[in-house]
Amino acid sequence: MQITTLQALRAIYDAPAARVIRKDIGCIDEHIGRFIELSPFLVMASADAAQQLDASPRGGAPGFVKILDAHTLLVPDSSGNNRLDTLENILAKPQVGLLFMIPGVEEMARINGAAALLSDAALLDLFEGEQRRPKLVIQIKVQEAYLHCAKAVMRSHLWDQQAQVDRSVLPSMGEMIKAQLQLEGPAESREAMRQRYLPTL
Repeated sequence: MQITTLQALRAIYDAPAARVIRKDIGCIDEHIGRFIELSPFLVMASADAAQQLDASPRGGAPGFVKILDAHTLLVPDSSGNNRLDTLENILAKPQVGLLFMIPGVEEMARINGAAALLSDAALLDLFEGEQRRPKLVIQIKVQEAYLHCAKAVMRSHLWDQQAQVDRSVLPSMGEMIKAQLQLEGPAESREAMRQRYLPTL
């Protein structure tokens, strides 16, 4: 049976605990700030004007996301495939959701806020120490901020060494793309792809 109303949905679940409602503190405090400083990886969710959704991974050395103040983050736009899905979405609908992860830590940090694309030299200078200077930064004005419980990571055993999957269980990315796009010629090997990526990291 399809659930189509809030009343029907809530009939299935218990009411959330008071502290679950209260955990959204709406700003970056010392604990969420420390989490962001230690995080080398996040997923950024965005939507276009037609509400078509996208989720994009972003990564760098821990601290690659800069905290300007308790309500402002800067995410560098590191070089990618130039599809610009997230950036175009922000132009159309300037709201994003961020999910920060730290390897080995089961909890996560979640930030939702208003996004803007900025190319001010002074802001780009904040990333001068990175391997590559970004062409622009994504500024997020924090509207919601909270720590997310460990249940999903515990269920998935995401960081457990015994749960790690050997890369050989899948074809290389080059082989999969060749099959999907029905490309001619030899597939790019995993090592060749890694070498091609290195100058752009």
